[in-house]
Amino acid sequence: MSSSAGGGDQRHSPLSHPVNTPDAPAPVGPYNQAVLAGGVLYCSGQIALDPVSGVLVGEGDVEAETRQVLSNLQAVLAAAGCRPDHVVRTTVYLADLGDFARVNALYAGLFSEGVAPARACVQVAALPRGARVEIDAIALVP
Repeated sequence: MSSSAGGGDQRHSPLSHPVNTPDAPAPVGPYNQAVLAGGVLYCSGQIALDPVSGVLVGEGDVEAETRQVLSNLQAVLAAAGCRPDHVVRTTVYLADLGDFARVNALYAGLFSEGVAPARACVQVAALPRGARVEIDAIALVP
């Protein structure tokens, strides 16, 4: 598990630990990419930022954005020693619910093995940096 610098106040209680990795975009506010508490990993929402440049990828293509979001989320999971099959809950935020089928097809490619996580999917008025999709997750750490 990596807890490198970047984003958020790095002070933590003995019961929770920040998880940050350079393989996912640095937080754009006072938070961590994830927090590990009591064997549960709480992953912050990921948007389609390139981890190196910090630039939103996809130029408005929701499928390109979704692929990057899922890649970013996998990097955060891996930093805590988790795989997609450890995820028990996700929330998918869409700027346009009309994108549901295209996002869902890519999402299913990552989360269709074994027990798929419980999930909510909602349309929101706006997402950071003009993104079209954001996904957060909760995983059980092995």
